[in-house]
Amino acid sequence: MTESTRIRLTRGERGVNGAVRWLADRGIGVAGAQTLTVRGRRTGEPHRVPVNPLTLDSRTYLVAPRGHTDWVRNVRRDPCARLRRGRRDVAVRLIELADAEPKVRVLAAYLSTWGWEVGRLLPAGLSATADHDTLRRHASLLPVFEVVPIVTD
Repeated sequence: MTESTRIRLTRGERGVNGAVRWLADRGIGVAGAQTLTVRGRRTGEPHRVPVNPLTLDSRTYLVAPRGHTDWVRNVRRDPCARLRRGRRDVAVRLIELADAEPKVRVLAAYLSTWGWEVGRLLPAGLSATADHDTLRRHASLLPVFEVVPIVTD
């Protein structure tokens, strides 16, 4: 999977994403899901996707288990976004992790937590029970972002 690979969702996956997003917007986080809103890189219009934030060592991360998807490309263009669950709507900056070792640590924790849900979405050759060496080999295929709240006065 490369930067230019376009991931297409099936009709069923779009329906599930819509339902999870709808529930998260109303404060019912299916297994902790939240809604990420990013600005479209071409249109500037807001785009909303359900995500599974992971807290590790008091930091929050987002992983793109489908790889370099549209929301990832949008965040790379404009790292300012919003995370919402119910009435809680927080402005955040998403900072992509570049180093393989921190990514591998986050990916291992993410797959331990969310592997049951995202295992089928992972790139070929990677599974939800992958060891650190396998994660290291696939780290470039799975973007990882640290979520930093934007503090306003």
